[in-house]
Amino acid sequence: MKNIGMLSIACLLSACAQVTPKQDAEEVALTGAEIANKYLIVDTHIDVPFRLHRKPANVGAATASGEFDYPRAKQGGLNVPFMSIYIPASVDAEGGATELADKLIDDVENIAAEHPDKFSLVASASDALMTLDSGKVGLALGMENGAPIAGDLKLLRHFYDRGIRYITLTHSKSNHISDSSYDEARQWGGLSDFGEILVLAMNGIGMMVDVSHVSDDAFYDVIRISQVPVIASHSSARHFVPGFERNMDDDMLRALANNGGVMQLNIGSTFISAASRQSSDARTALAKAYVEENNLDPTSDEARAAAMQIFKENPLTFATMADVLDHVDHVVKIAGINHIGIGSDFDGVGDSLPIGFKDVSDYPNFIDGLIERGYSQADIEKILSGNIMRVWKTVEAYAAQNL
Repeated sequence: MKNIGMLSIACLLSACAQVTPKQDAEEVALTGAEIANKYLIVDTHIDVPFRLHRKPANVGAATASGEFDYPRAKQGGLNVPFMSIYIPASVDAEGGATELADKLIDDVENIAAEHPDKFSLVASASDALMTLDSGKVGLALGMENGAPIAGDLKLLRHFYDRGIRYITLTHSKSNHISDSSYDEARQWGGLSDFGEILVLAMNGIGMMVDVSHVSDDAFYDVIRISQVPVIASHSSARHFVPGFERNMDDDMLRALANNGGVMQLNIGSTFISAASRQSSDARTALAKAYVEENNLDPTSDEARAAAMQIFKENPLTFATMADVLDHVDHVVKIAGINHIGIGSDFDGVGDSLPIGFKDVSDYPNFIDGLIERGYSQADIEKILSGNIMRVWKTVEAYAAQNL
């Protein structure tokens, strides 16, 4: 593999790729809604495809359920949502992961084809920037769970050609690529041998490596191996939810910053609030105990109905916008302003979103919160898109110089 010119990659990783901060004295006060409409907003993780796979709906118009549709995206100023091509671990175990990924990509392509005046497909950083002028919502693609690669680098090329621009290496169970933060079985002790090969292949092809969901050991393997900055497409700070390995601890945040990468903030309540996670764990334990005491099949309709009733009687403690902003503040404190973005996990965390940030129309509320916390417009732009765009451009440039 050829080495990229150090000057060019250093430029992309440094201030030359960043928006030049405005002097506070020159900055015109704007509301969150005005900033949302002025600057590019990129959200790196929205689970629309699998939501529509389970229950079809027309997201080109207002929908009665879910957290994403065109009217709300426009209201919130969202320019580029990464559509998550989510592959459940169960599909990986049963077979059919590659086929499901292709089907979900077909579905996203169909959304753009059916509403060409509203949506466009985004396959590059330059495509993303074009959405500012076109006024369309640009649908980028990220794959959540690398199972569809099936140990075959030809499939990596196949999915790149279909528009996938990042891969979350694993999900809730360890797979052939990486151990999962959720899985007690750590068969690889980090990345598998193929996982190490895949990371370098993704670098070479121009696809971002996503460390959300991976075990801590796998994270450090990726940091050691990757030749370019990596992303955590939808993660949060472990500082606020101690012991929750799915989130990133402070040492990981520092390592990510040293790598030049970015943590895109997952806003699910149980990811960002210890109180919310505790309430979730408590009601889940009640449901599990009921199923065991009554000898029910956990997958049966009766068990599901019982769990729903228990959840209704024991409502989740929702996080607040203050919790979201606390995570931003913490990541900035530990890693710096150049290493935080937004990867909401809309349509992926059920009814657990924080008060004031319930769907894609609510980005202005988030921005208002950033303003109240003293963030400048230049810093807000970095959070909304500047940081992830810097990484995306760096990954593209590395691949272009290593063909």
